[in-house]
Amino acid sequence: MTNRKRGFFGWAWFVMWRFLLLLALLILLLRFVPPPTTSFMLQSDYPVSQHWISIDELPAHMPLAVVAAEDQLFPEHFGVDVNSISKALNQYDDGEGLRGASTITQQTAKNLLLWPGRSFVRKGLEAVLAVSLEAIWGKKRILEVYLNVAEFGKGIYGVEAASQHYFNKSARYLSNNEAARLAVLLPSPRNRNPNNLTPYLRQRVAWGEKQMRQLGSGYLKSILAN
Repeated sequence: MTNRKRGFFGWAWFVMWRFLLLLALLILLLRFVPPPTTSFMLQSDYPVSQHWISIDELPAHMPLAVVAAEDQLFPEHFGVDVNSISKALNQYDDGEGLRGASTITQQTAKNLLLWPGRSFVRKGLEAVLAVSLEAIWGKKRILEVYLNVAEFGKGIYGVEAASQHYFNKSARYLSNNEAARLAVLLPSPRNRNPNNLTPYLRQRVAWGEKQMRQLGSGYLKSILAN
């Protein structure tokens, strides 16, 4: 029996460390190569539209709009926001359900390699992958991949495809307001349209533009200059 247990755990470890090695190599490769697809694209119920664009070709207010709307602590954290996670866990203990509390890095890891839905297993994997992305990719690459793989509508992935779909132009030419209107789609992209926003979402766009002004045009300068 002891030999049988040892054989099982030995086999499990053999499989696990090889899987982790392959995962690390994949993450390292994607540090330099645009992802050809993502797990979310593969699971999409709609035809996928996605066009890669370098973050260096985007106006600085596009990544700023996303950071202002989604994760203002992005330049400071190491992939996870401990305070937000603690708050989400307290709300869960109070019976409010498991909420997001995801940083841009976590959302990038989720979109790239995981699956939709909320569970402790997925959130745990998301956090581990996020820390790995921070260590291997760095902030600029994380933000670049996020802007290219985030969903902005039914089957619309990345800011370039979104800009062409909604505004009939490349994301290179987005205005501040258009960038803020795209950013407001992110929490619920399949149910929102930047050209047909509800009064509440128009208020969110105005709030996002205000946050962009308060953060300042140089807020991401140290990240984008790398």
